[in-house]
Amino acid sequence: MSILLFLVFFPLFSLGHRQEGCEDSWCKSHGPIVHFPFRLSHQPKHCGYDPGFELHCNNKKDTILELPSSVHLVVEKIDYVSQQIHLYVECIAAKLPKLNLSQSNFTNDDDPTDLFNCSAPFSDNNYDYYLVPCLGSPGYQVHAVALTSRLQYFLSGPCTKIHQYPYSDSTFGENMLQLNWSVPLCGNCIVLGTTLVCIIVFSLYKLYLTSRNERESRVRLEKFLEDYKAIRPTRYTYADIKKITDDFNEKLGEGSYGTIYKGRLSSEIFVAVKVLHDSKGKGEEFINEIGTIGRIHHVNVVRLVGFCADGFRRALIYEYLPNDSLERFILPVNSSTGSVSLISWNKLQHIALGTARGIEYLHQGCDQQILHFDIKPQNILLDHNLNPKICDFGLAKLCSKEKSVVTMTAARGTIGYIAPEVLSRNFGKVSHKSDIYSFGMLLLEMVDGRIKMDSKTNNHSKVNSLEWIYRHLEKGEELKIRIEEEGDNTIVRKLAIVGLWCIQWHPIDRPSIKEVTQMLEGDGSHLNLSPNPFMATNTPKLNASPFSEDLDVILEIE
Repeated sequence: MSILLFLVFFPLFSLGHRQEGCEDSWCKSHGPIVHFPFRLSHQPKHCGYDPGFELHCNNKKDTILELPSSVHLVVEKIDYVSQQIHLYVECIAAKLPKLNLSQSNFTNDDDPTDLFNCSAPFSDNNYDYYLVPCLGSPGYQVHAVALTSRLQYFLSGPCTKIHQYPYSDSTFGENMLQLNWSVPLCGNCIVLGTTLVCIIVFSLYKLYLTSRNERESRVRLEKFLEDYKAIRPTRYTYADIKKITDDFNEKLGEGSYGTIYKGRLSSEIFVAVKVLHDSKGKGEEFINEIGTIGRIHHVNVVRLVGFCADGFRRALIYEYLPNDSLERFILPVNSSTGSVSLISWNKLQHIALGTARGIEYLHQGCDQQILHFDIKPQNILLDHNLNPKICDFGLAKLCSKEKSVVTMTAARGTIGYIAPEVLSRNFGKVSHKSDIYSFGMLLLEMVDGRIKMDSKTNNHSKVNSLEWIYRHLEKGEELKIRIEEEGDNTIVRKLAIVGLWCIQWHPIDRPSIKEVTQMLEGDGSHLNLSPNPFMATNTPKLNASPFSEDLDVILEIE
């Protein structure tokens, strides 16, 4: 009761003092007027309701509101009657993931919006969504979609859902956020009057809101958990799998772990269903796939739509990619007749860069580092625009970002792509650099598959053909390739040099995935040829560098 009396009468005692230094204020002449419950930072504390309503002026004389997690937004308008505040910031979509309104005095009543990353621009004239240019990247666009009727259009297209946010689509399109505050109810009661009735009502309402806010916090938590559940893969029964695949009617291929069938979730959404064999190691592969790819979303990583764990039956459901794998494109259709390649060197470079970005996301972009351990052409799938997506995480391993060394009980991977240290610890410790080696072999296969080999080298081993590439580069000679466009020679030289750096025997001599991405993004003019990777030595060449100019380097801590 004493607390209630304090809440009722303390405002009365302080009303006479609130007028001192609490005049209407603003940061610039045409800016929003600031008065109770807000105050500017230079005004006395009793001018505002509590610290959450404090505003300040920046160097440009903008009025700034700081929300929890250090999110700074420009105040465009304050409506004291409707108790609404209108906020603006450039590329607001980049700020919203950090925003936590539950720890502030403000609420948002908008319907949720889904963000989609699409690999191709849409050509229809329907404007039921907003383009978010600041989140886009070359070849990709991000769209904000609020209407449920439009979701199917994006889910069936070349798009990946990024996340769902509890804000309107116009928030993303116009970079404007409208928030409400419910306490205090009489923000202008000093202007309208100082009657005891108003203060009592306000004080009692604040006590009521304390318990209501707790209930609202629980509702927000439940909503978050439901949204979190929505982005996880869906579980299906074996009967569902048979229905999706039309009783396993169309077989796409077969691997060591299972058979892949084409399926259909709806009239427009196709999927690839991998039915796992009942063989040794199947359980580990199944758990690895669900535990790794099921929790990540990236444009260069294949999306796991769902899975089946029905008794002893196991199946994995992926997005369907119509252009098969990279293996189909890196060799001529008929090597005996010397037929031309199916895709250009510029497109192969695009595939290489996209694959590198996917690996960089796995190594550095997730909460835990994901090591794939089976990077090879067969595991790089291509969508309808030949954008690469890494697949098959059956051999993957999760580890902390702080640990650069991984413990393994047995070698894993595909012969020809396995890093030396995975087979023998004499070459170093197993780490993220093992994926770099596999990626280097993939790049060299791109080059090797297109070179016109003479009769002597054509019949030699794979290692000999790659050493032939190194010898030609060492002598400054151009590689013998099928020239289709101007600049092809430059692309081939860059892919070959980057690949040779990646397959150095000692892990410490290989570049990080960030450096690999930088090399592929550049024009290749500053790349140095690596030491000869086909002459293994016991001492790593610590002074070697792929660049003739300095670049930022991520140091590996053993």
